[in-house]
Amino acid sequence: MADSRLPLVEAALEHAAEVLGDVTPLVMAEFFTRYPEAEASFAHHAPHNPAKLEAEMVENALYCLMTWCERRAEVEIILQTSAPHHNDTLQVPYAWYSSMIAATGAVLARASRDEGERSLWQDLCAELEAAVASAA
Repeated sequence: MADSRLPLVEAALEHAAEVLGDVTPLVMAEFFTRYPEAEASFAHHAPHNPAKLEAEMVENALYCLMTWCERRAEVEIILQTSAPHHNDTLQVPYAWYSSMIAATGAVLARASRDEGERSLWQDLCAELEAAVASAA
């Protein structure tokens, strides 16, 4: 069952899209500020087109944020399989994985219309960070 925040998430995402457009460069700037060494990992895993991989990772983070309230179990399954795969196989630490979601939430929060929307993104990021930690 979807939780009561779903309409708020949808409205906040729509507003952010209108204000920000493509959030990928904003999220990646935020993420690389937190983990500058991660830039080499993107170049390593996608040497011919790291920007495409960056866009895919931001898309995945957005998907988790926008789907969490509606289909939590689905997102939990994604995180329980994807986060360990990134850590164990690709040498992408859990902290980087969580931080990609957090960076996406931070960018969305900056586009918020009010404290309620900012709190929404913070809460969702905290819940997703806990889900990633439980996958570790």
